[in-house]
Amino acid sequence: MHFDYGYMEEGPLGKPYNIGLLKRLIPYARPYRRPVFLALVLTLLITLFDLSIPYLPKVAIDRYIVSFWYPINQKMISSPLAEEFNRRYGHLADATKEAGLGFISDSRLKQIDPVDLRRYQEERLISRERFYRVPAEAVDQHGVLSREKVKNGQGPYLYIPAKELKGVSPDRIAALRHKDLRGLFLIGLFLLLLIGGSLILNYWEYYLLERSGQNMMQDIRMELFSRIQGQAIQFFDRNPVGRLVTRVTNDIENLNEMFKSVLVTVFKDIFLLSGIIVVLVHLNWRLALISFTLLPFVFGLTIFFSRQAREVFREIRKNLATINAFLQERLSAIRIIQLFVREKVQLERFKGLNHENYLTSMTQIRIFAVFMPFMEVFSSVGIALLIWYGGGEVLGEQLTLGSLVAFIGYIQMFFKPIRDISEKYNIMQSAMASMERIFGLMDHKEVIQEPATPKRPVRAEGHLQFKNVSFSYEKGFPVLIDVSFEIKPGQTVALVGLTGSGKTTIINLLERFYEFERGNILLDDIDIRDWKIGELRSRVGLVMQDVFIFAGSIAENISLGDKNITRATLEDISRQVNLYQFIRRLPGGYNHEVKEEGVTLSAGQRQLLALSRALAYDPAVLVLDEATSSVDPETERLIQDSIFRLSRRQTALIIAHRPSTIQLADKVLVMHHGRIVEEGTHEELMALGNIYFRLNRLREKNAGTPDLISPGR
Repeated sequence: MHFDYGYMEEGPLGKPYNIGLLKRLIPYARPYRRPVFLALVLTLLITLFDLSIPYLPKVAIDRYIVSFWYPINQKMISSPLAEEFNRRYGHLADATKEAGLGFISDSRLKQIDPVDLRRYQEERLISRERFYRVPAEAVDQHGVLSREKVKNGQGPYLYIPAKELKGVSPDRIAALRHKDLRGLFLIGLFLLLLIGGSLILNYWEYYLLERSGQNMMQDIRMELFSRIQGQAIQFFDRNPVGRLVTRVTNDIENLNEMFKSVLVTVFKDIFLLSGIIVVLVHLNWRLALISFTLLPFVFGLTIFFSRQAREVFREIRKNLATINAFLQERLSAIRIIQLFVREKVQLERFKGLNHENYLTSMTQIRIFAVFMPFMEVFSSVGIALLIWYGGGEVLGEQLTLGSLVAFIGYIQMFFKPIRDISEKYNIMQSAMASMERIFGLMDHKEVIQEPATPKRPVRAEGHLQFKNVSFSYEKGFPVLIDVSFEIKPGQTVALVGLTGSGKTTIINLLERFYEFERGNILLDDIDIRDWKIGELRSRVGLVMQDVFIFAGSIAENISLGDKNITRATLEDISRQVNLYQFIRRLPGGYNHEVKEEGVTLSAGQRQLLALSRALAYDPAVLVLDEATSSVDPETERLIQDSIFRLSRRQTALIIAHRPSTIQLADKVLVMHHGRIVEEGTHEELMALGNIYFRLNRLREKNAGTPDLISPGR
C-alpha cells in the first residue's frame, strides 16, 4: 500500500515566484514597519561602528606607534627640484626654526606620487633618515640627548633621530613619547566605547527584529490555522494531519528565520561590504584592486553552491512533512498496530522515509562541507596577497604599516558578510519552500459557501425533508441516488442498511460537510444551503460512533468553550442523558481533567459525554450515527432512555442496527445501494419479508458480527 504525502508540494522556486512570495509578506509586516525601520537604522549605526573598529588600529600604528618624520634636505632647497616639490607638495611639510629645513610625516609621505617620491629620495631632497617628533619640555626635563642632535620645529615640538634612541631605557622613551602613549590610551578607550555601543545597539536590533518577527509569525500562524479550520471536510480527506501540522509549526518557523536573518540583517551585510570597499579604495586603491581580484571567484562560487542547495532545501521540507504525516497517522493508530503486531512493518516503512530524509540532509551537508572551506581558502589567499604585495609597499615606503594592518582586518571582515549572504540565501531558499506551502495552503479554498442572504425559520421545529438528493464522493461513483424521505417534528426515525449503502453520507450532507449535487434538503421548510452554516450545525446535533474527547475538563468537553453554556445547563443536560451521577463521582466533578481522546473513560461514558455535547446547543434535530453499536447493554439502555425522553420535544434520526434501538423509532428507513428501498415501522417491514427482514435474519444468524449492517458511506 502506498500513501501519497506529496499533495500541494508543487511549485518551482523560480525568481519571479520568489519576488511574488516576498510581496505576500508586506501586509503582515506593515503593522510593524516602525520597529523594523528602527532596527534598520540601528543596523546602519552598527555597520558604522564595525567599520570604525579596524581603522582605529591603523590610526594608532601610523600616528602614535610607528610615527616617523623625514627631513627635507636644506641644501637642495633652492634647486629646481625643490621648487617643484614646494609647488606640488609643500603643503604636506612642516617647517622648522632652521631656514629651509622641513619635515614630512610618514602618513603624508604616502600622498606623494610614488614616481616623484622615488626621484626626490634619489636626489636626497627627502632624506631616508627617520625622526621622532616629541614635545620640547620632555627633552629638557629628562636630558636624554644633546641639543645638537635635535632639530627644532616651529612650535612646542622637537625632532629626534630614531637611531639616537637606541640603547635608551624604555622608561626614558616612554617619558619622551608620553603624548603618543596618551593618544594610544584615548584610541583604546574609544575602541572600548565603540564595542560597548555596538553591543547595546546589537541587543536592541535583535530585540526589535525578534519581537516584530514573532508578531508577524503569530499573525500568519493565526490566519493559516483559521484558513485550515475553514476548509471543507473533503480537504482533510486528502491531506494528512501531520503535513498540516508541519505547515503551522515548522514552515512558519522557517519563515520567521528568514525574516530575522535575511530580510533586514542582509542590509547590514550590504552596508558593510559597500563601506569596506570605500575604505579600502581610500586607503590604497592599488592594493584594493589586488584584493578585489578574488571577488569574481567568490561570487561565482557562492552562486554555484546556492543553486545546488536550492532544490535540496525543498526536498528536506517535503521529507519532513512526509515524516510528520506518517508519525501522526501511526501514533493515532497505535492500538491497531500493536493489536495486529505490525510494529516491525511500520518500523521498516519509517526506516525508508527516515533514510530518504537522511540522504537529502547529507547532500546538504556535503554542499556546505565544500562551500565553507572554499570560502576560508579564498579569505586566506586574500590575506596572503595583502602580505606579499602590501608588505613590499611598506618596505618601499609606499604604504604605512597601519594601513596594511587595517587592510588585513578589513579583508577578514570582507569575507564574513559574503559568507553570511550565501548562508542567508540558503535560509531564504528554505523559507521560500515553506512560503510556497504556507501561501499555497492559504490560497487553497475548498470551503462550503455561506448563503448571500441567509434565511431563518419562524419557528425551529425540526421538520426534515430530503427531496431527490443525489451525491457522489468521486465523479462517476454515485453514493446516493434520488433519495427522498420526510421526518416530521418530534418524530424518531431509524436508518438501517448494509455497509456502504449511504447512511453516513446522508448525515454528512445534512450537516453540510459536503455539497450535494442534485435535489433539495429542507430543514423547517428552508433549504439548508440558505441557512448560515454555524446556525444549521447548531440546530442539528450529531453524536458519532467514533467519539473524540479533547484533553481538558468534563465541562469543557461538553460546552466546547461556549461561555453561554452555564453550569446549570451542564447539570440539566447531564441529568437528561443519565450522566450526572457518574460526573459527581469524579474527583473535581465537572472540572475533572480527562486525557486526550478520553482514554481514561469507557466507551459508554464517552458516548454519553458526546450526547451531552450535542444537547448542550439545544438542537432541533438530534442525529445518532451508531451511537449504541460499541457500548455495553447498560449504557445502551441509558442512551435509549434518553432518546425516548428527548423525542417528545426533538426530532431524532438514528442510524442503528440493534433491534432494541430500532424499535424505539416511529419509522424505519431501509437503504440499499444508495436508495431508500423500504419504509415503515419495525413490525410492518418484518411482515413484508423483504430486505429489512433478511437483514434481521442475517443479524440473528451472525450475532457475533453485527458489523454486517454497520454504518458506512
